[in-house]
Amino acid sequence: MNPPIVLSSTFHAGGEMAYGRYGNPTWEMFESAVGALEGGAATSYASGMAAIAAVLDLVPEGGTVVAGPHAYHGTLAMLAQLEERGRVTVRRVDPTDLDAVVAALPGADLLWLESPTNPLLHVVDLPPLLAAAREAGVVSVVDSTFATPLLQRPLEDGAAVVVHSATKYLSGHSDLLMGVVVVRDAELARRLVAHRSLHGAIPGSVEAWLALRGMRTLHLRMERAQASAAELVKRLRGHRRVTRVHYPGFGAIVSIEVEGDAATAQAVCGATRLWVHTTSLGGVESSLERRRRWAGEHPDVPETLLRLSVGIEDVDDLWRDLDSALEPAPSGEGGPVAAASYGV
Repeated sequence: MNPPIVLSSTFHAGGEMAYGRYGNPTWEMFESAVGALEGGAATSYASGMAAIAAVLDLVPEGGTVVAGPHAYHGTLAMLAQLEERGRVTVRRVDPTDLDAVVAALPGADLLWLESPTNPLLHVVDLPPLLAAAREAGVVSVVDSTFATPLLQRPLEDGAAVVVHSATKYLSGHSDLLMGVVVVRDAELARRLVAHRSLHGAIPGSVEAWLALRGMRTLHLRMERAQASAAELVKRLRGHRRVTRVHYPGFGAIVSIEVEGDAATAQAVCGATRLWVHTTSLGGVESSLERRRRWAGEHPDVPETLLRLSVGIEDVDDLWRDLDSALEPAPSGEGGPVAAASYGV
C-alpha cells in the first residue's frame, strides 16, 4: 500500500538510475501524482524557491520578464536581484489590466503570473492573458500554489509552466520543503530537469515520500478548509474591528485589514491560541500573520493586513479564537524583521 523510500545516492551501473542527483524513484512517484493532477510532466525541487529559480533560468541572458507588482515576494526579490545584476529586464504591470499586459508582451521572453496573488488575493483572468502570451511567443508561467490543481489547472487554460510550493497545500502538514514545476512541452521539461541536476536543487527522498502521502488527503483537506474559509469570511465581514476582507471566492486563504495601526494588528497575531502565528500556510493547522512585519513586503500591502490560512479545525473553534483576538489588546511584537528575510 505504501511505496518505498529509496535512500541511495549511488546505483549499480547499467540500471535505470545513474546517480542520486539525476533521479530517484521516490521523487518520480510524487512527480507522477502531481503531473496527473495538472495534466503535464512534473519536476520536483528542494523548495519552492528552487523551483522558481529553475523557471526564471529559462529566460535568456539579458531577456525580459513581464510580472505584476503583487506576488510572493520571494519571487519579486529574485526578479529584483536578477535585474540588479543585469541578468534580466523586468516590466512590471498590473496583471488584472489585460491591455497593459498585452502592451508589455512584445519582445518579452517570459510572463510571470500568480492567481490569486499573495497576499492581496487578486484574481487574474488567466485564459486571455495566456492566449496573448502564446500569440506573442512568450513563455507563460502561473504560480498556482494558493489554488492547487483541485481549483485551477493553468495548463488547460494555455499556460506553458505551472509552479507550486509543495511545502504548502500539496504536502499539507508543515513538515517539509519542496517545490514542483509542471509543463507539457518536452523541451521545457528537459531543460528543467537539467537545471535541477546541474544546480543540485534536488528534493530529499523522505520529503518526496511525505509530500506524496500528504497529497492523498489533498481533496479532503481543501474541501474542509475552503468551506471553513467561506464561513469565516461571512462572519469577518460583519466584525466591528475588521475594515476590509480580501477573499477571491475560492480556496482557503483569506486576508483581512484590521482597525487601528500596525501595533494593534500585530497584537491580534499574538493573542490567538488556536491559530498559529507563523509565516507559512497551506497546512492542516490554521495560521495567520501580519505581512508587513517583513521588511521586504510590497508597500502597497496595508500595515494592518493579516493573511489567514484556514486549516481543518472546527470552524466554530477557529471563529471563537479569532473573534477573541480581534478585540482590543496590548501592542504585539516590535517592528519588521531584517530586510534580508522573506516570508512565504
